[in-house]
Amino acid sequence: MLIEELYQKFKTSKGVTTDTRKIGEGQLFFALKGEKFNANEFALQALEAGAAFSVIDEEKYATDPRCILVNDVLETLQKLANFHRKTFDIPVIGLTGSNGKTTNKELLTRVLSKKFRVHATKGNLNNHIGVPLTLLEMPLDTEMAVIEMGANHQKEIEMLCCICEPTHGFITNLGKAHLEGFGGEEGVRKGKGELFDFLKNNGGTTFVNQTDEKVVSLAKEKNMMPVVYYGTDEFALKMTAESPTVSFQTPDSEQIYTTHIGGKYNFDNMQTAFAVGRFFGVSHTDAAQAIADYNPDNNRSQVIEKGSNSFLMDAYNANPSSMAASVKNFGNLKTEKQKVVILGDMFELGEYSEAEHSALGKLVSEQDFDTVVLYGENMQHALDHLPKAYYFTDKFSLHNWLIEKTFANTYFLVKGSRGVGLESVLTVM
Repeated sequence: MLIEELYQKFKTSKGVTTDTRKIGEGQLFFALKGEKFNANEFALQALEAGAAFSVIDEEKYATDPRCILVNDVLETLQKLANFHRKTFDIPVIGLTGSNGKTTNKELLTRVLSKKFRVHATKGNLNNHIGVPLTLLEMPLDTEMAVIEMGANHQKEIEMLCCICEPTHGFITNLGKAHLEGFGGEEGVRKGKGELFDFLKNNGGTTFVNQTDEKVVSLAKEKNMMPVVYYGTDEFALKMTAESPTVSFQTPDSEQIYTTHIGGKYNFDNMQTAFAVGRFFGVSHTDAAQAIADYNPDNNRSQVIEKGSNSFLMDAYNANPSSMAASVKNFGNLKTEKQKVVILGDMFELGEYSEAEHSALGKLVSEQDFDTVVLYGENMQHALDHLPKAYYFTDKFSLHNWLIEKTFANTYFLVKGSRGVGLESVLTVM
């Protein structure tokens, strides 16, 4: 079936889904394949659950006239998403980077929503499946879109750009993330730079934070045009405090806004949301209030109070760059409470894993923490610099130790890669 024909069915449907467990009446079911599953097998089940059509790519499962046979389901999903995106003549802001993508997306969406009907990536649906699903959920009255793009290897950002066709965009930062897939820091720079390449080749506008030397260098190397620099001009925000949470002033007012998230690295995210909002005509007051009102609830720089204890829950994910920023920020935190860090493995580092975990251990040793707790096989390398740290390789032992210690009047930093799931410590404390 041609994409044009499928799009007509999409327009009369109630959206798309790839999960038979969450099928809504009248949706299009796309039977994706993975390493351990083949959703073609569930095509009939999807129809029985209320799907209007099942899009499949194996003819033997086309046993119902409502099964739509295509060459490749994933490719069809991506093409359909791009077809839908082309029906909109609106600003589409694409963003990528090593750290802070989701926080940037959330802040920017709230700022722009002060003036526009904004459609944005939900959660972190930022990959080759998530981006198409995000686009296909875009309502017809959308005035602006904010699309988060993640990647762990070369050419992935290029592919996502070809699907969502951003008209504007920015790179949050260039750090040590997915080093194994990208092949080192230079590979990260090249891979994330694919967004700049797309914008330049298609006449898009690029936003660049002048305080980030790596991103500035990349933009100048690629001779980006048109480009909007921000962060050091007379219209930049002014940080008045960074801990326990960031406070700031707008360039035209003495009013101090206090946020729900801390750390200079998060101030950079706020600066970006403010600058992009300003570019699109959002007032300084509206933009500042939107930033101040944002309260994360997704284990990203989330401050949680439990009894006399406080938790800086930053356990959604971790890489060497974000881990270093969090540790330094926590080290600078002004508090009367004792400080405890609970740090878990950083994944997808490949041959760089031992060196990066060891470097993290050295960094932690230079801070004035009362207690250091390490979790995971890779964290053994951090022990080289932390002989007095508590070290665990299984959750059961970690949880029991935390229960027995009965911490009180303590501030915790909890951070690790998604696969570690360190937010579980909250359930036992």
